[in-house]
Amino acid sequence: MTRLLSIAAGVHPDLAPERMVEVAAAAGWPACGVWFDPATWTDATARAVKQRLDDTGVVALDLEPIIPAPDHDDQGERVIDAAAAVGARHVLFTSRLPELSATIERFSALCDVASTCGVTLVCEFLPIFPLRSLAMAREVVSKHPLHVAGILIDNLHLSRSGGTIDDVRAIDVRRFPYLQIADAPVPAPTEFAALLDEALNGRLLPGDGALPIAELLAAVPFAPLSFEVRSRALRDGFSDPVERARHLLVSAEKFSNL
Repeated sequence: MTRLLSIAAGVHPDLAPERMVEVAAAAGWPACGVWFDPATWTDATARAVKQRLDDTGVVALDLEPIIPAPDHDDQGERVIDAAAAVGARHVLFTSRLPELSATIERFSALCDVASTCGVTLVCEFLPIFPLRSLAMAREVVSKHPLHVAGILIDNLHLSRSGGTIDDVRAIDVRRFPYLQIADAPVPAPTEFAALLDEALNGRLLPGDGALPIAELLAAVPFAPLSFEVRSRALRDGFSDPVERARHLLVSAEKFSNL
């Protein structure tokens, strides 16, 4: 079975959401991610994104992010409403809340909203956040139905958090509605600033690093793949967003049948 391939919104951090859909379509991607900026997103934005999706046939694999933190709630309900309005399949949730119990409580409340909208809320863990491991994400989603709550594995974060493919295999594969894929070298950064810079700017094209991508895909067969290649080198090398997206698609297609 050929997997659905999606270009993550982070590949083009400067594009407006509706333009992201246009670029994905022009480059030949069947799906894309959409970024929600609470300062600029309006009902008109949702209508424009939905129109571009309808016109091009591109699938909105996910809309992101919801990131509650001690000093703000990040308007999670609003993000889910926007996802429902444009027809996005998933909404990405992670958390800067220091207590896991508070993250679980907030995720649960948002699952109640998502369940009425036909949207799956996916919990992503990052080693630079308090929600930092696959085990923690598993605890966050454990009490919710599979169609409402999933775990999002970004293979870079899995590696940098100390997670293994065996850890992934220990979880019901249906908890992983899609995966985020990039590559990176070894050894891993150890300092916060270096981990953050790698996640935002230092990712490699799949196959150009040393992460166990094929092993992860074997452990989670058939799931759609979102190529989260946030890369300064890719941005500098391909200033035209369509050309950047096409270059990434060539790399991504090598993994479509794994």
